[in-house]
Amino acid sequence: EGALSMPPAVYSCSKTAMNFLDRILQHDAWTTRQLLLLCVDCTDAQLDRDFDLGPGTIRATFGHIVRNMEVWTDLMTGAPVRNDGGLAVADLLDRLERAAADLDQLAHEVESKGAWDERWTDTLDDPPTSKTYGGAIAHVITHSMHHRAQLLFMLRRSGIEGVPEGDVLSWENQHGAMGSAS
Repeated sequence: EGALSMPPAVYSCSKTAMNFLDRILQHDAWTTRQLLLLCVDCTDAQLDRDFDLGPGTIRATFGHIVRNMEVWTDLMTGAPVRNDGGLAVADLLDRLERAAADLDQLAHEVESKGAWDERWTDTLDDPPTSKTYGGAIAHVITHSMHHRAQLLFMLRRSGIEGVPEGDVLSWENQHGAMGSAS
């Protein structure tokens, strides 16, 4: 009594089914990429329009999302924090690809070692603080989602057409159960 009653389909997943980590990382990177692609033909006026929300502009919000992925991944891997890159849409797309690949590699290494609760030192905090890998990786993903919600509002208010809802189930329906990084 009180046990979850799961539909039979949940129990019949094949060994090749996408796990939760793959699903959430791929959705995160893909959704940010799709929003950036909507901005390829945006004017500087659209990208730099002030909003009383988040980092303030579409460009600054994308820069903030990508920079967060870069910095946190570098800190967790012990790599020197990379230099802040360009904020042109093409630059942000390139930076996103690298940051998403680096985060994916780190998260899968943490998963394979079962190191979610192991700690690392955030040397950018003053004084430096100890954090778990699982908490920090979850933070990066939820941080991106939070700011993408702000972007959805900004993009719609800027007259950008085709702005997706950006939720995981819509992404999964578009990419199928196995998902896709493209």
